[in-house]
Amino acid sequence: MLTNSVDDASDAGRPSGQNGEPRLEIHEEGNALSCRLSGAWNTRTVAKVDARMRKLEAQNSLQHVGLDLSGITNLDTAGAWLIERLVYAHQSRGVEVELTGESEAARILLPAVREAVVQDGEAKPRPKGSIIINTLERIGRAMYEARDDIVYGAHILGATIGGAQMKLGRTHAINPAAIVSQIDRMGVGAVPIIVLMSAIVGAIIAQQGAFQLRYFGAEIFVVDLVGILILRELGVLMTAIMIAGRSGSAITAEIGSMKMREEVDALTVIGLNPVGVLVFPRLVALMVGVPCLTIVANFAALGGAMLIAWLYSGIPPEAFIDRLRDSIDLSTIFAGLIKAPFMALIVGIIASIEGMKVGGSAESLGNHVTASVVKAIFVVIVVDGLFAIFYAAIDF
Repeated sequence: MLTNSVDDASDAGRPSGQNGEPRLEIHEEGNALSCRLSGAWNTRTVAKVDARMRKLEAQNSLQHVGLDLSGITNLDTAGAWLIERLVYAHQSRGVEVELTGESEAARILLPAVREAVVQDGEAKPRPKGSIIINTLERIGRAMYEARDDIVYGAHILGATIGGAQMKLGRTHAINPAAIVSQIDRMGVGAVPIIVLMSAIVGAIIAQQGAFQLRYFGAEIFVVDLVGILILRELGVLMTAIMIAGRSGSAITAEIGSMKMREEVDALTVIGLNPVGVLVFPRLVALMVGVPCLTIVANFAALGGAMLIAWLYSGIPPEAFIDRLRDSIDLSTIFAGLIKAPFMALIVGIIASIEGMKVGGSAESLGNHVTASVVKAIFVVIVVDGLFAIFYAAIDF
């Protein structure tokens, strides 16, 4: 069956090259469809064939689709979008699609819009499946995304170490001013909130521990509880979580905003490594700042616990300090401090990955900032648990 489709009846009978209207000449035989496109396929005209193209996309009984583009006289991204949308609709169903007669413009524009068409197709609602299938699909997608993040994180770490191209004159590769500035923002600026949060948490642990130990007449052991728990686990963990929420989100937002404004591409154009310029000073600042903030958090938490032990249990500061000296040693202190650089590295890399993945919209920026904080906190807690298992294995 041969069908000529003309969307504007007033132009019927006039050659497509003269009136500039888009035309579809469709020949369907069995499970094969041949379609010849002619005329102007651009922003001003494609609305006239959009409905017809959607009908062709909806045909699901085909095994072969042939598109002849030799008659197209004018093609822009809008026309290429319609053509590529038709191609993707059939290819996603396993139909063989053959393009012929492509002009130079078509060879350039069709691949250019293909990624957008694929993303639009993936974003459309999918048929509802069973709960088990949907759950397995989500798990599979999460595993693939985790794999991609790990690979990209290794790339960022390697590029940060080996490709930092910041200039301090002509013979230096590192800019101390940028690092000091980031330390001031991420380290010094975080001291008040770290002190406040750690003091409150230390006070709560001391009060709850004393309340429970009072039944056994062993309130003095609350000092052992607070000292070991804060110095080995909670001090560095609370600091890392706060840094992930405060500095990690800031890193993602800064790099993401630069990505949206194409400043990252500009760095590449002028011959600089964006990872070295943007990520290196932030990672160094975190690796310097987080251990220092961990020490501050430890002192603040022990100070809050000491105050509550004095007010709630009647343990004077002198007795608290004496008992603390007997209950901890250097291994207790270093068990927490050793984790700090690893936590800093995790937060910085995850924040940088999410920042580099930001697209061109404000919604994308918000989504990746949220993902940065959630992923960083999750990985930090997992790594802290792995450290605890490792310490127990080596009796540290």
